[in-house]
Amino acid sequence: SENSSVTLFREYLRIDTVHPKPDYDAAVRFLERVGTDLGLACQKVEVCQGRVVLILTWQGTNPRLRSILLNSHTDVVPVFEEHWTYPPFEAVKDSQGNIYARGAQDMKCVSIQYLEAIRRLKAEGKSFARTIHLTFVPDEEVGGHKGMEMFVQRPEFKALNVGFAMDEGLASPSDTFSVFYGERSPWWIKVKCMGSPGHGSRFISNTAAEKMHKVINSFLAFRESEKQRLKSDSSLTLGDVTSLNMTMLEGGVSFNVVPSEMAASFDIRIPPTVDLKAFEEQVATWCRGAGDGVTYEFHQKCMDQHITSTDESDPWWKAFSGVCRDMKLQLKLEIFPAATDSRYIRAAGHPAIGFSPMNRTPVLLHDHNEFLNEQVFLRGIEIYARLLTALASVPPLPTEG
Repeated sequence: SENSSVTLFREYLRIDTVHPKPDYDAAVRFLERVGTDLGLACQKVEVCQGRVVLILTWQGTNPRLRSILLNSHTDVVPVFEEHWTYPPFEAVKDSQGNIYARGAQDMKCVSIQYLEAIRRLKAEGKSFARTIHLTFVPDEEVGGHKGMEMFVQRPEFKALNVGFAMDEGLASPSDTFSVFYGERSPWWIKVKCMGSPGHGSRFISNTAAEKMHKVINSFLAFRESEKQRLKSDSSLTLGDVTSLNMTMLEGGVSFNVVPSEMAASFDIRIPPTVDLKAFEEQVATWCRGAGDGVTYEFHQKCMDQHITSTDESDPWWKAFSGVCRDMKLQLKLEIFPAATDSRYIRAAGHPAIGFSPMNRTPVLLHDHNEFLNEQVFLRGIEIYARLLTALASVPPLPTEG
């Protein structure tokens, strides 16, 4: 008696694509099978060894028009099974219809919703002027560096002739649906402090620890100010402020030896409203203020601050928001607080919206007992079917002749 779309979703959830050894081959075989069943053209692009992007295509009646891109990633993050009520790769459905599995929200649900929306539209005999491409990419959960970041540089991506893209969003515990039109820039900074070494019994001057103390105080004071700014202004979301966390601290060899070097690592996420050059100068000022021998280096430094228009004059947004109004979906526009593959799509010059149609659902991506209710999942298929109908029917734009 289970809905066939739900059965397919649960089958996909049982494919173990968890890091550090995701079974990408099994995922691609499964998705290719579904695509073939739907009559979609299939292409596989190996962006680097062992990393394949699968492209499924529903050809439009006017292939010269720019296409609609539906992106999703196949990998999922690790689990701590002892904290799960059900095994995380068995896709158990409880009596309330909640389906428990790693990837239930992030983001195997969206992959199947795309496919099942197309199945529904094809069954209704629909066809559209614009081509619809589905891309299933690897390695998003580890930064996308061997996935979408490489794929957007390939001729195969350019040949997709993308006009508008959709990618993952987040669940929303309220009645509203979260829509993400931009992302914060992730900066990973490692600060090194060099100082005078010596015996642990002495008051040595100019130590690495004293300098590190000043660095940490400066960084965490800024963290507290942003935290309070978010707390004191109800109109702000996490994506509107700069988050900063110290994630690693290194140094020392023995209890009785004052180390000559210490290092601290910080994960910083910066909204597109912030001047990145000015922010880096602030970082440099904090380091200079800690004394001589204090340096910093970037392990990640995203400088892209592209955002996607949510103005009603924009034809893509007008199509997207029009469907949501017709379906009485209450939208909440946000900057994504973390990072998704959308940033690479926007950096390549294409508008992209992050949207996972999951309201009245706790946000459980990367958490224990990740689940999605089957009725929320099925409602998402209906939403995507309506969105695809509108987006793939956007009239030719001036730039398309």
